[in-house]
Amino acid sequence: MSEALSLAALRLAPVTSQNIDAVCAVQVRPDQSHLVSPVMKSLAEAYAHGEVAWPRAVVDGGEVVGFVMAFLDIPWNPVEDPADVRSGIWRLNIDAAHQGKGYGRFAVGAVLEEIRSRGTDRAYVCWDTGEHTPEPFYLGFGFTPTGELSGGQRVGVFALAPSPGS
Repeated sequence: MSEALSLAALRLAPVTSQNIDAVCAVQVRPDQSHLVSPVMKSLAEAYAHGEVAWPRAVVDGGEVVGFVMAFLDIPWNPVEDPADVRSGIWRLNIDAAHQGKGYGRFAVGAVLEEIRSRGTDRAYVCWDTGEHTPEPFYLGFGFTPTGELSGGQRVGVFALAPSPGS
């Protein structure tokens, strides 16, 4: 992580009436905009799927630097395997001005910790492949491709260690 990044100042915060404008202002780089939905769409999806969506602002001190949304306990393919219930990262948007500073790594780690604290032993993420995609980021973080595709995107899994005291 960048030396300028202070872990003590980083947190995930619920999206509220006080920070929604700053959250909605998060914009990825133009070369990434076709790879990730805008925050506004994510918030609409969170509203429509409130029982499984976990949207959060990525905050450094008092500044919103990104947005992350997890999915929690969704039936992955209920027709083929009703017992396959998964949690993972649904969306990650780090503002273009704040990329390359460790905020994405922090956000993913914080989401994985939230999922782990709920007793889940694996977390999932999907990504597009090709130029300027987040694939190297997720592989470098430790996600492993499952061999599955979801909506044309590669599916990756991350094994979570049990919570201390579990």
